[in-house]
Amino acid sequence: MIPCANLSSGLLGTRLTFFVAGFGLAAWAPLVPLAKERLAVDDRMLGLLLLCLGTGSVVAMLLTSVLNSRYGSRPIILAGGLGLAMILPCLAIADTPVRLGATLFAFGVSLGSIDVAMNIHAIELERATGRLLMSGFHARYSIGEVTGSAAVTSLVSLRCGSLLSTLVCSALVTIAIVTAWPRLLATRSRQQGPLFVVPHRSVLLIAVLAGITFLVEGAMLDWSALLLVERDLLAEAHGGIGCMLFSIAMAAGRLRGDAVVARIGDSATLMLGTVLMVTGFLAVVAAPVAFIALAGFLLVGLGISNVVPVLCRRAGKQNVMPAGMAIAVITTGGYAGILVGPAGIGLIAHMFGLPMAFGMLGALMSIVMLSARMMMTGHR
Repeated sequence: MIPCANLSSGLLGTRLTFFVAGFGLAAWAPLVPLAKERLAVDDRMLGLLLLCLGTGSVVAMLLTSVLNSRYGSRPIILAGGLGLAMILPCLAIADTPVRLGATLFAFGVSLGSIDVAMNIHAIELERATGRLLMSGFHARYSIGEVTGSAAVTSLVSLRCGSLLSTLVCSALVTIAIVTAWPRLLATRSRQQGPLFVVPHRSVLLIAVLAGITFLVEGAMLDWSALLLVERDLLAEAHGGIGCMLFSIAMAAGRLRGDAVVARIGDSATLMLGTVLMVTGFLAVVAAPVAFIALAGFLLVGLGISNVVPVLCRRAGKQNVMPAGMAIAVITTGGYAGILVGPAGIGLIAHMFGLPMAFGMLGALMSIVMLSARMMMTGHR
């Protein structure tokens, strides 16, 4: 058992780590319309640029699964968090598509590495304590998203400029990750044996579901502001409000997520969440006024809130392959959704418009509900 003092410190460090990852990612979302205007690119080119973020994330995850098995999660978490802090201001000043693409790739590397490492660390803490903790940790990620999106949106609205806004956010990220690092517990993530094993089909199923979920979440972060602005529902300076509300609802759902899962189970949690998401997407697509669209973002955030925590927990519980490698497979599958999603959404938006693209996201999430029972059966 972990001593109470060490456990409290370890929980704080892990929560700060999840906060940093969410904060860093969401701080980029309000900058998307500004980057599009600065570079004078269309939706298709913007989608290709956003593809660079997903590519960097997937590359980092493949490497992190190997490095974590030898060195543990702590140094990877520190490097990823500091990377986010250093690269974020560069996103605000990249003045050509090539430079923005390269910067997004580096940003994705930092996001991918910290994402794998922090989830492995969280699984180890759940095992060490025998408590359900994953939704609570992901709640801090969502709180980070709310804070990051709100911080940049507020600073830009106050005419602070995108560079100054991101510099302030980078300082906050640095303080948080430096505070978290010494508090992270030394876990059993180091392992001997093969650096790679062929993923089991049940783990691959979870990875596919994670990919769909991350695709939806990434679309909300990358495209929600543009949807609201281009439909003249909100002004450009306030475009990040949709993402902020989505993140608030996701954080609220995750704060109660562990209790909900304990009461109704993983399968019912996934199915209930999917119903809320589909309803929310219908509201977003059909909204004639901003209020209805924003209510839709709230429903989508609430519905999606516990999908990823449940999938990560299932990966930690399975016994067909090492948990650390399974987490790497799940997160890699998740970011594959981010890899394919931005370019796909951009192409669909270019051809049919953003409302149609968001409607297709709602249809994709129904696959998660249909696959929930199959996933649970595969892990008995």
